[in-house]
Amino acid sequence: MKKYLLAVTVVLSAMLTAGLGDALACTGIGLKAKDGSRVVARTVEWLKDPMNCGYAVVPRNYSQVSLTPEGENGATFSARFGYVGIFTEYEKFVVEGVNEAGLSAGLFFFPEFGEYPEYDPAQASVSLCDMQLVSWALSTCSTIDEVKEAIKGVRVTGLDPKVGTVHWRFSEPCGRVVVLEYVDGEPVFYENPIGTLTNSPGFEFHLTNLRNYVNLMPGAAPDQTLAIGNTESADATLRISPLGGNSAMLGLPGDFTPPSRFVRAALFSTSAPEWPTSFETVIQAFHILNNFDIPIGAQHREGMVPENLPSATQFTSATDLSTLKLYYRTAWNQNIRCIDVKSIDFSRTPLCPGNPRPMIPAPENSNSSNYCRCAPAPAIFFAIHSAPSGRVSTAL
Repeated sequence: MKKYLLAVTVVLSAMLTAGLGDALACTGIGLKAKDGSRVVARTVEWLKDPMNCGYAVVPRNYSQVSLTPEGENGATFSARFGYVGIFTEYEKFVVEGVNEAGLSAGLFFFPEFGEYPEYDPAQASVSLCDMQLVSWALSTCSTIDEVKEAIKGVRVTGLDPKVGTVHWRFSEPCGRVVVLEYVDGEPVFYENPIGTLTNSPGFEFHLTNLRNYVNLMPGAAPDQTLAIGNTESADATLRISPLGGNSAMLGLPGDFTPPSRFVRAALFSTSAPEWPTSFETVIQAFHILNNFDIPIGAQHREGMVPENLPSATQFTSATDLSTLKLYYRTAWNQNIRCIDVKSIDFSRTPLCPGNPRPMIPAPENSNSSNYCRCAPAPAIFFAIHSAPSGRVSTAL
C-alpha cells in the first residue's frame, strides 16, 4: 500500500504544480456508421511533460480497492466483466476503456465546476476515488442504466480537493451516450445526443454555447451582391464571393479552450459522412481528432517548453463498440494499434480470493494482442511508450 500511496502522491504533486486548467485537455466525439455501428473516440492531453501511459487487461473476478484521502481503504469491487483500458500515470487510474459487455467509459478533467460529496471517513467502505470510477463501472456494469443505479451505492471522492474534479462519458453499442457530472455533491446524468465532450464548464453550458454558432454549416457561403439603396444599376453594385472553401464555417473558434474545442468537435463530427463500416468510421474518427492535436509551444510561455514531448496530445483512442476493438496511437508513435477485446479470454485466469498474483509486464518483443490471449497473470499492464526518453516500445 505504501507503494500505491507514494505513486499517487507523486501524481497529485505534479498536477498541483502544473495547474490543471492549463495542463489538461481532453476532446471526445461520437460517430455512427451506415451499418448502425457506433464509434467513440477521444484525445488526452498533458502539456507539462511526458506521461506514463499504458493499458490494462483486467479479467473477471479481479478485485480492486479504491483509494481515499486516507489511503487504500475505500470501496472494494470485483469484476463481473473483463475489460481493457488505457491508464495515465498510475495503473489504477484508467481514463478510457471498454468491457466485454460493450460498455465504454471515459474520464475527462473538469476543474473548478464539479463538486463531490465531502469525504466521510466513517463511510470509507463505500467511498470511490474519482480516478477509479472508470475501472469500477467497467468491472461491475454492462449498461448505462446499471451505472446510473450502481452510482447510488457509492460516494465518489477526490484524493485532494486542490486537484479538482472530473466528469465522465459512458457509451453503449446502441449509440446511447451520457455524461455524468457531480453537482452540489449529487450525481447528475445528461443524455448526450451528439457524443461530444471536452472539459469545463459543465455539459449544459456547452450545449447552450452551440447556439452562438448556429450560423455555421458545412460548405461554402453563397455569393452576395451589395448595393446602395434600391438602385439596379450595374455600376452601383458589388458582387462578392467567398475566399477559399468552407466559408460557411467562417467564425469557427480555433483556440484550445474547452468551449472552443467542444464547438469544433460537435460540428466536425456531426457533419462527417457516414461510412459503410465501423472500421472506416474509426479511421474517420482519427482524422477528425487530428484537428485537436495541440502542438508543443502553442500553450507554453517562452522558455517553458518541455523536453522529449512531441505533442501535448499524448494519446488518441477510438473504440469500435460493435466489434469491441480499442484502437490507439501516441505522440511518440502515430501508427494506429488495436486491442481486440473479443479475442481475450477474460475467464482464463480468475483471481482467487485472498491469493492475489503479481502483475507482469509485456515482453519487449511480444505482440500486444497475442500476449493478451495467453497472459498467465490475473491482470496485466503494458506501457504505451517509454515516457522519459520518448522511445517507442517494440511490443506495441
